Amino acid sequence: MTALNRVPSLMVRAGTASALTIAAVGGSIVVPGVASDASAAPLATKALEIAASKKGSPYKWGATGPRRFDCSGLTLYSFKKAGKKLPRTAAQQYNKTHHISAKSRKAGDLVFFHSGSNVYHVGIYAGKGKIWHAPKTGDVVKLQKIWTSSVWYGRVS
Repeated sequence: MTALNRVPSLMVRAGTASALTIAAVGGSIVVPGVASDASAAPLATKALEIAASKKGSPYKWGATGPRRFDCSGLTLYSFKKAGKKLPRTAAQQYNKTHHISAKSRKAGDLVFFHSGSNVYHVGIYAGKGKIWHAPKTGDVVKLQKIWTSSVWYGRVS
């Protein structure tokens, strides 16, 4: 039996909730000896998957993970785990990204919220007008629709 033939039985052993969670974040089940989609995924896709895996983690100002995050702490953690170092704050991260238009945005790009020239929040674009982010004190990491047009986009390279 090949490793690929064992995937369905591995899914059963992983449990329905685990398989559904993996599918919901666009992940894959790792089978020893078989290249996974995640290992071939670009940096931004890996960072997006890592951010999504932190769903429900509590917000804490100044936190950079692995259990609690503020907004830029989540993006820093996600890209670091994917293999790219980012600066600490949302404004510093904006200054280190390649600025792109809303038309050019792709899943895994950073979304920067601003008031005038002041960047005050960051999340990771998930597609379909939504971001993964750590919103505020008392909240948790979650997927949410972008609620304003006062955003800029940046690509990590």
